[in-house]
Amino acid sequence: MSKEIEIEFKSMLTNDEYERLLHYYTITNDQFVIQTNLYFDTVDFQLKQQGMGLRILRFAEKAEATLKVPQSIGLLEITDTLTLADTEQALQNNQFTSKAIEILAQLHNLAISLTDLHLIGQLTTKRVEFMIPEGKLALDESWYSDQHDFELEIEVPDASYGEAEFKQLLNNFQLPYRKTQNKIVRAVAAQQKRDKKTEGFQ
Repeated sequence: MSKEIEIEFKSMLTNDEYERLLHYYTITNDQFVIQTNLYFDTVDFQLKQQGMGLRILRFAEKAEATLKVPQSIGLLEITDTLTLADTEQALQNNQFTSKAIEILAQLHNLAISLTDLHLIGQLTTKRVEFMIPEGKLALDESWYSDQHDFELEIEVPDASYGEAEFKQLLNNFQLPYRKTQNKIVRAVAAQQKRDKKTEGFQ
């Protein structure tokens, strides 16, 4: 289990902008990591209402669960290590895992139990991340429902780095700032839209 404060900024990219950044930083295929995000909430979205996000992150050989809790600056990330089998079971059951002990303890304080938490969306990301002077930069290509998008994200070590500095970083690459919803919001919205479309054909 780990706890850390996350301070990050993000902006959506076009395909051409994404490719330009990959070329600028001379990114090679072996630097990418594929990860699948499984998102969970209650039926009435109690976590969303409190600005919180709950996910299981699955990689090729490992997995982890993370609860993101808003702070006055940034987000508190509470992370529990999982096995791939734990993740597969959660996916098959459409329910969060009982193995994320620290996260469930935190949610218990909010009167949210394991049985309340079900799968609300999923998203797969091809990610490369590396250090630049400003912090840890990530370039993401993501697929969810019938959507496909590109995103730049930077995680910075302290609160002295703000939106103005982030916009300057984008400006250095002649990139516009595009206000960006979190991946969980995009994935869930796309899933809900897809479900409504499916219901219309029944």
